[in-house]
Amino acid sequence: MMQPSRTRSSRSSEEADNIFKISNPKKQVEEKNPNPNPENLHFPSSPNEKQNPNKNKPPLGRPSSWPNHWFKKDNQKTLQNIVLKMQLESIAVDEKQKLKPSTPSKKKTLILDFTNTDVTCLLSDEILLQILSKLPVYQYKPNSLVCKRWMFLSGRLVRSVKLLDWDFLESGRLVSRLPNLTDVDLTKACLVSTNNAGILLTHRLISIHLDSDFSGDSFIRRENLLSSKVIDLGLGNLARGCPNLRRLVLIGATELGLLSVAEECPTLQELELHHCTDQSLRGISACHNIQIVKLIGSVHGFYNCGITDIGLTILAHGCKRLVKLELSGCEGSYDGIRAIGQCCQMLEELTLCNHRMDDGWIAALSFCGNLKTLRLQSCKKIDPIPGPIEHLGSCPTLERLHLQQCQFRDKESANALFLVCVAVKEIVFQDCWGLDSEMFSFASNCRRVKSISLERCSMLTTEGLESVVLSWVNLQSLRVVSCNHVKDSEVTPALSSLFSVLKEFTWRPDSRSLLTSSLEGTGVGKKGGRFFRRV
Repeated sequence: MMQPSRTRSSRSSEEADNIFKISNPKKQVEEKNPNPNPENLHFPSSPNEKQNPNKNKPPLGRPSSWPNHWFKKDNQKTLQNIVLKMQLESIAVDEKQKLKPSTPSKKKTLILDFTNTDVTCLLSDEILLQILSKLPVYQYKPNSLVCKRWMFLSGRLVRSVKLLDWDFLESGRLVSRLPNLTDVDLTKACLVSTNNAGILLTHRLISIHLDSDFSGDSFIRRENLLSSKVIDLGLGNLARGCPNLRRLVLIGATELGLLSVAEECPTLQELELHHCTDQSLRGISACHNIQIVKLIGSVHGFYNCGITDIGLTILAHGCKRLVKLELSGCEGSYDGIRAIGQCCQMLEELTLCNHRMDDGWIAALSFCGNLKTLRLQSCKKIDPIPGPIEHLGSCPTLERLHLQQCQFRDKESANALFLVCVAVKEIVFQDCWGLDSEMFSFASNCRRVKSISLERCSMLTTEGLESVVLSWVNLQSLRVVSCNHVKDSEVTPALSSLFSVLKEFTWRPDSRSLLTSSLEGTGVGKKGGRFFRRV
């Protein structure tokens, strides 16, 4: 009863195989042309043994396939041999790798060629600007040569510039390329001079190229400056393009140009004005937030332009927040200095350079109630007629008195100066002609002195120095350099004992001084924390 079912099932399998062969012709070709691996075939044990071609032949009703070939009983031993051989080979490879010495792996560097690609284009202007701002200032100029974008961004980082060509400002290129300027010097750009001669005359305040055509009285004439109309127009362009200006240096400006700066630049804090007059100071008075002003009325041999009490009074009433004021080559008198002292109550530092003040101006210093530093530079006279001593007054808050290249011609002016500066704590004399022992003796009126510096005061003697410094009980620092009449051999025991208790001590009165070498290693002049060494 089971025989018909088997026949029926075998027929159905054969029909299914025939259908599979028709739908997969490629597989049918592979089964007709098998390419078995030679290692997987069974070879006869001896050469005389004949191989039976029909021994392992599959039934005619079912074609041969790889699974049927491998899993037959006769080929199981061959399959086991192949698996064993593969395992042995893998073990041998592992042993070789263990015995092989380890060599450091060579790191391969990835080299990318960005020759024709701008990698910074992926960064926004804000991010790239922050990156460029971390670089030193001297690299701003090379960075601006990379491309137009870098030139634009580098220009936004520049804060200070000294302009040499006025056309750069007049054409608008200055404010377009450098919009964030806070410090601008226009002095050289305002001068019209020929550069053919190659001779540059330099002063402490100004420099100019020379040619054969110049006046004997001054090197800078009105025709050597740009016209006032051109300067005022350029100042207007600068003020509108750079409203964040904090410092401005210029020459020959008028009231109109300075007014435009005062209106457009409310944060302006420092102004240096050359070749100025009383009329131009009306424009400066409109700068209500200005704190530092330097006025150069005249420079000997270069130009001559005066500022009188009128200009000083205008300045005082307009700029009441002044902290530092420097007057160079300015005229004036008691009234001008008094107006500054009364109106500018925040004034802490006053510098007079080569002043041409009238007699009696020194008494007006007592109106400067908050003055802390007084500097006199290159003054041929101090105050020949200071007035009665009882009317001089004093500056109660004054701490520092500096005199550089000043001439002491009369006793009255020296006595009046030290009486007004009676509260001073630091005195500096440098290249002062006429400062002998008698002139220096008036400094004993200043009882609070803690520091004294004398440099190139050739008329001062050892006796005159000793009589004053021994009277200063609070003295902590003494500096004597190139004072040829101060001798080592004239140092008394009282003076040498003073040297031993000073915190700061410099003694080089002449090139043959022996005291410095003899005190070396003794610890003199190193009182306090400086004397002890940390272990």
